[in-house]
Parts: sequence; C-alpha cells; structure tokens
Amino acid sequence: MLLVYPAIFSPFDDSEGYTVTFPDLPGCVTEGDSLAEAIFMAEDAASGWILDELESGNTTPKASDVASLQTDKGEFISLIALDMDAYSEKYGKNAVRKNLTIPAWLNTFAEKKQINFSQVLTDALTNMYHNYQ
Repeated sequence: MLLVYPAIFSPFDDSEGYTVTFPDLPGCVTEGDSLAEAIFMAEDAASGWILDELESGNTTPKASDVASLQTDKGEFISLIALDMDAYSEKYGKNAVRKNLTIPAWLNTFAEKKQINFSQVLTDALTNMYHNYQ
C-alpha cells in the first residue's frame, strides 16, 4: 500500500534542522538536523504512526489537500511518500493467531511437502488485499 501525506517543515531557529509535523496524523512529530535527515525521519515517523493504526485495526486517515493547509513564516509543506508494505514487512510485529479448517487430504499433502500454512495464507491474503486496493 502506497500512501502520501503532507508534512509541514518548520526550521530550527539556530541551525539547519527542521521539525516535521503531519496535519493528518495527530501527535506524529519528528525532526532532523538537516533537510535530508528531516525528510528521512518524516517518512519513518509517519510510516510508524500508520503501521500502529493498521495493527490496531483502524483505517488510514485521508490526506489533506495541500492547497488547504496554512503555514507560518519560514515553514513549507512537502509531500511524504510511504511504502507501507515494505515498512510493515520490516517493522510490523503484531501477528494474529488463526485457527482454520481444511480438508484432511489437503493437510496430508501440505505436511508431506513441508508447506508453511501461515506463509501460504499470508501470501494469499496479501495478494487479495492488493487486488482490492
């Protein structure tokens, strides 16, 4: 899942760094000592915020229209792209145990082939998820 959110970059008073906030992600704040670091940290912070929401069963918030956002003097808005599939694959930690029922003959086949049931189900559901997006 690819998402894009606007971020407001507020320059530090005494250095080249920035504080970054997200109008659509309450409490999601980060900073960097340079613009490049602030952008990197913004992507990480927003991805973590979204992953926490998804793992809690919540939906992702709708991104604001950049034209509707206001900034103070010296601030600017930049769009931050989030690759949630890659981020959740690397950092996602919540797993849910599911009990399932399959035909006995299919179970015998899968066990003989040493098929990982969890991986097969995860792959199938991930594929279905991408097809419905």
